[in-house]
Amino acid sequence: MRLRPILVIGLTLSLLGVGVPAWSQDDPKSCNDLMADGTPAYVMCRWMATPDQVEDIVRFWSNNDNQNMQAANPPTGYHADCSDPANTCPNDTPDSEAHGDGDPDVPGAEDGGTPECANGDQCFVDPSEVSKQDLAKAEKTTGGQAVKAAASNGMRVWIDTELADDWKAGKLDEAVKELAPLAYQDGVVGVRFATQLGYNQTFTDADELDKFVAEASAALRKTLPGKRLAAHTVMPVFGCGANDACKTAMTEKYPLLNPDRVGAWLAKGQLDQLALDSGTDYSTWKIDTATAQRNQWIQVRAHAWDAYAQIAAEDASFAAAQPSQDAAQPSQDATKAITARIATPLQDAGASSVTLWTRWQDQQGQVHRAYGEKWGANATWDQLKKLTAVHARLATIYDPANPEADQATDLKNLSAVFGQVLIHV
Repeated sequence: MRLRPILVIGLTLSLLGVGVPAWSQDDPKSCNDLMADGTPAYVMCRWMATPDQVEDIVRFWSNNDNQNMQAANPPTGYHADCSDPANTCPNDTPDSEAHGDGDPDVPGAEDGGTPECANGDQCFVDPSEVSKQDLAKAEKTTGGQAVKAAASNGMRVWIDTELADDWKAGKLDEAVKELAPLAYQDGVVGVRFATQLGYNQTFTDADELDKFVAEASAALRKTLPGKRLAAHTVMPVFGCGANDACKTAMTEKYPLLNPDRVGAWLAKGQLDQLALDSGTDYSTWKIDTATAQRNQWIQVRAHAWDAYAQIAAEDASFAAAQPSQDAAQPSQDATKAITARIATPLQDAGASSVTLWTRWQDQQGQVHRAYGEKWGANATWDQLKKLTAVHARLATIYDPANPEADQATDLKNLSAVFGQVLIHV
């Protein structure tokens, strides 16, 4: 099923060369001339009110000491006299009776009522059903201590886990139930339940992938009502832009990553946030990294994914293999990287947030860091700490099982840059 806003139809028509007169360059409200050189033809700009019209609008409301503004009132609307026998008024209450605290919400319900699905099954798990013993036990785990440390430093916390293997093993419900006490810790706002969806080798069949997303989302919604759900993937075809040869090659190489399929996860409400990596190598088609990133975010906007969920940019390039502070990037290189990897997605591409990998270990055992070893001086980290204006929009991933120093020290330092953290468990 293609689930796209009507606006995308106009963009598609432009992309296919079908004329849309109201959006043409001859349109007096067109502002296409303000867009940068090289902007794709299907990206349109149109004034809601031209600068001249804005002056007239301001003048209308401000003349005579704002008389028109003061005289403006909302419409009074239509009021029906329900005491008049000639009028029929709707009755919105189930039984027309007031209910006190503790009274059943629906006929037959007890103890205040329990929401039920149409088939009679319980649609959610009451948080009170997670025992105090389980909550206390989860708090003492490595992950629980990391959650506590992050929350105490003012960070919004996500639990970062992988449920795909549990689902394939038929143990999804058990895995979600085990996760619940940790997800209910103070400060946890949501769960990221999968990474590299459709990009890695976990799923080889599109229907299987869709079924996993649907069932994992449903299980988490039921067990963790109110918690936000997230996933991570890569959209290689988006980086191709208008290069048909590239798009064909990426579609063949990554058949599960169909934009309509991924968009349907968002439109159906199965995800509240989707993190997108920066793609893959496009050098075969002479597409550099900056151009591929720009192409990707243009496609995200064209597909209107941000209308359904938060779209985050994810990047591991800040974490470099640097055994000592002498190998740190010069300040100017760090500033350039921040502009390309953080400022551009947030300001121009419309990403709601940016998730940076600040520490990870490769297959050779080499540790990659965005900061100095044992929190030593580092030009990149010094530049990142200056981004106070976007602090709330920056997130990182932290593995409590592999600390840089210790959890308290690590999370205190991370909170200086990041307003959000994904605790990996």
